[in-house]
Amino acid sequence: MTQGRILHTMLRVGDLDRSIAFYTDIMGMTLLRKRENEAYQYTLAFLGYGDESSEAVIELTYNWGVNEYDHGNAYGHIAIGVADIYQTCMAIRVAGGDITREPGPVKGGSTHIAFIRDPDGYAIELIQGR
Repeated sequence: MTQGRILHTMLRVGDLDRSIAFYTDIMGMTLLRKRENEAYQYTLAFLGYGDESSEAVIELTYNWGVNEYDHGNAYGHIAIGVADIYQTCMAIRVAGGDITREPGPVKGGSTHIAFIRDPDGYAIELIQGR
């Protein structure tokens, strides 16, 4: 198999506008594109920190009329590297974000991490210096 590249991670969301606001206003991503499919009643929004041609992005999928999902026990988290985890968490807190694990060293290691939750309850790990 030839070497591939991760293109996107898809998350189903219950309120697309609220989720787009979280990922743009709180996480600092850019809404790259948005598309509605009337025949199958869903809307897709792609967000990220860079162009899809070179960066992995997040695809938010809103299935019309579905307001919440059961995450089950298989989902873990999305990891995002940040330059200064303490400053990033402070900005997230000020913007109204939900920090579920304060920034600090990972148990048994020296890497500094924190966890936050998006509006649909998906976990996001922030990793210092990545």
